[in-house]
Parts: sequence; structure tokens; C-alpha cells
Amino acid sequence: METWWLYLLECEGERLYAGIAIDVSARFELHRLGKGAKFTRANPPKALLAAQPFESHGDALRAEYALKQLKRPEKLRWAAVWASRVGQEQHKEHKGPHRAQKRK
Repeated sequence: METWWLYLLECEGERLYAGIAIDVSARFELHRLGKGAKFTRANPPKALLAAQPFESHGDALRAEYALKQLKRPEKLRWAAVWASRVGQEQHKEHKGPHRAQKRK
């Protein structure tokens, strides 16, 4: 079973974007190239703030909905927690390119 990731992007105009993907790095690149969501075409992403792993697509979708209900400060607190934890999860899984680092 593949791991699904909930991720949070910092976009132009001080905006945040939450989404889910199996390969967060590839999805970030699509957003960056203007081939992702409509929102990120209008508000290009500046950085991947954090990502949280989930065992199923359904779990990731429910978490995405919950994250989107939060106010900006709460979303940033979530990102602060998961930016540090995701590296530990990756190390356990040895699955490659899922990162929660700021990209320039």
C-alpha cells in the first residue's frame, strides 16, 4: 500500500495551499510549473512547508479537509510540527523523494 501525503505550500501573496499526493516532490514541481491546481496557477508556490503521511487516500482526504478548515496561524502551527516529523517518517520508509523542506 502506498503512503499518501497531506502537504502545505506557501504561495505568492502570503497564501497557503493544502493538497494530497503520493509523490509530494513531483506534485510540488507540477504546481511550480503551472500544471497543478487552478489555485496554484494563479498563486505560484514558493515553498513546501510540511507534509504528513497517511496510510490511505481516504485518511489523507479527511485530513486535508480538516486542515483547510483551520485559520492561517493554526495551519502554520501544523506545518511547524510536521516539518520536523516528516524527515523521521521518510527515514523509516526509505521511499525517496518526499520532502518537507523549503524550496526556492
